Amino acid sequence: MQNPDLTSPELCRVRTVTAFISLDKDDGNWQSVLAEAKQQCDNIAAALQQRGYTVQSVRLVANPFGEYLDTENIAAASQGLARIRGILENLNRNGLRIRFAIGEARTQQEIALLPELIRDFGDLSNACVNIGLNENGFLDNDRILNCVEAVRKIGEITPRGEGNFNFTVNFNCNELIPYFPAGYHRGGSDKCLVVGLESPDLLAAALRRLNNLPEAHEAFRQAAFAAMKSALQYHADAVQACVAAVPLAEGWRYAGMDTSAAPSKNCTSMVEVYRLLRVPHFGAAGTAEASALLTRVFKTLDNVCAVGFSGLMLAVVEDEGLAAATSDGSFDIQHLLTYSSVCGIGLDTVPVGGDTPSEKIAAIMRDTGTMAFRLNKPLTVRLFPVPGLQAGMRTAFESDDLCNCTVLAVG
Repeated sequence: MQNPDLTSPELCRVRTVTAFISLDKDDGNWQSVLAEAKQQCDNIAAALQQRGYTVQSVRLVANPFGEYLDTENIAAASQGLARIRGILENLNRNGLRIRFAIGEARTQQEIALLPELIRDFGDLSNACVNIGLNENGFLDNDRILNCVEAVRKIGEITPRGEGNFNFTVNFNCNELIPYFPAGYHRGGSDKCLVVGLESPDLLAAALRRLNNLPEAHEAFRQAAFAAMKSALQYHADAVQACVAAVPLAEGWRYAGMDTSAAPSKNCTSMVEVYRLLRVPHFGAAGTAEASALLTRVFKTLDNVCAVGFSGLMLAVVEDEGLAAATSDGSFDIQHLLTYSSVCGIGLDTVPVGGDTPSEKIAAIMRDTGTMAFRLNKPLTVRLFPVPGLQAGMRTAFESDDLCNCTVLAVG
């Protein structure tokens, strides 16, 4: 369809309805807490589906897992997580994909547990580590090195290193991120609900209507911004109206929307969006400017409580176009860092050689963290060290969530 109706809910999917919950050491309470949260998400999902929106997943984000799991050893932690898995499997009767974030890891011992938990529980063991600054304003390098060790081990013990899909390192990230694995909370966001969108199809459709505009750069930029914002505003309003009409259980509240485009392998590539913005190819001159324009779209919607990232996401192995562009040298890790200065999300789902030295991975994390705090923006690092592969070789991922691409070099 050349000019689809931009108000069609088919163009703007709901990636997630996410609930933030708190569990404690009394596992007898887990059933009721999880059931109540799942029900709130299901009610919202049903209302959105009735309006015509595709809801892709329901997600639950717990408080830091050291507060409710026995973290003395891997066997004890696994036993608790197995109980949660059983509860969620029994609750999931409507066919929606359900994902669970066990919360942030806060100690060296907890970080050390993550590789085996992720290997054994996958989609129900998403986790993050939040790296802060010390009293002198420097990044916590000891904690970064703990994370590097976890990333490397996850790469080694999960098939093709795919387990790193479920782990990320956060810098300057607030609570209420609905997307995984960066989502976390520390109790202040308990019983909050957040919606996250998937809108690349919508952005591309809005831009395709501008083909007959004059070549003048400034006029095109203004028109592109207005077209994308208007289209996204319509769906943000429609989604929020649906949510507002759903009665919630006592104590629950809708906390906002993450307006990020959130690309996936099953929708229009962000590379196509850049092409429609008249960037010759992703990575060419003009990419940073286009990234800033897109970010402005996500951050200037009216009457929306924007939470989470609410910015541009460039997830290399979740986007078919970005994955393909790794093969022709259109961009590298430094390009992605540059674009993060005007958008987000940092270095997301980036494949690197399995033998990449730990210090180089740590340096990448420190560069990203420095940028996050210096520019006061949320950035993450989710690297995939791929066993047996080096820069320039092609991945052979089998996960339905991941695209295959060329492994990027680490400078």
